[in-house]
This record gives sequence, structure tokens and C-alpha cells, in this order.
Amino acid sequence: MIEYRTSLKNITGPQLDGFFEGWPAPPSPEMHLKLLEQSDCIVLATETESGQVVGFITAVTDHVLSAYIPLLEVLPEYRKQGIGKTLIRRMIELLNGIYMIDLTCDSNVQPFYKSVGMQPMSGMMIRNYDFQSGQAF
Repeated sequence: MIEYRTSLKNITGPQLDGFFEGWPAPPSPEMHLKLLEQSDCIVLATETESGQVVGFITAVTDHVLSAYIPLLEVLPEYRKQGIGKTLIRRMIELLNGIYMIDLTCDSNVQPFYKSVGMQPMSGMMIRNYDFQSGQAF
């Protein structure tokens, strides 16, 4: 059974193992915990019996007009169960009243975001892959 929560209470680095699939230099579970702690809003999907985090979403916001969703991920063995859609919907609910909620994503996942009411847009970015593991700060 999956439980959804907006708190990191009793979450430790080992419960965050297995995320960032395909990243050449993924953050460690400890760095993952730090990025969750530093996010303005989070929603976690946890496996009830084990306490393992199986999915998460983060947002940063000015709490006035804008919010950005940088990360949404579900562990591979838990995909196709509606966890990702539940995470994004719950985050949108948390950000209710914000004028703009933006995210960037690869084109292959745009249909997923469109299915929860988001619209495509164009944007610009800088990626410092040397800092992908989160070790710069």
C-alpha cells in the first residue's frame, strides 16, 4: 500500500535509494534528502510496510505568483500504478492559488503532464553537468 505525505519526519537517506535512474552522476541518498529538505514543497509516496520512499515531487516557489517543479520521480518497479499522477496532482493542490506553475521536461514525457492539465511551452536552460551529483554547494 502507498501512503502520501508532505513531511520528511522519520525519513533517512537509505529510504531514498534507487532514484535518479539514468543520471551519469546522480545525487547520493544523503544529498537527495538534503534537496528535499531545501525544497519549498514536497510530496512523498512511501510504501506503508517498509517505509521506503517510492516516489517524490518537489517545488520551489515565491509563495506569491510563481512555482517551479524541478523533480518528479517514481522508482521503476512502482511505475504504471498512478503514483506519478497522484504526486503531481497533490503538488498542484498544494500550490493552489499560484498564478504560474512551470516545469521543464523531455518531449517523451509531455503526454504524461498534459494528462494532468499542463500545457506545453518553450523555455531556455543551463545544465552544469559537472555539478549533477549536488556536490557544488
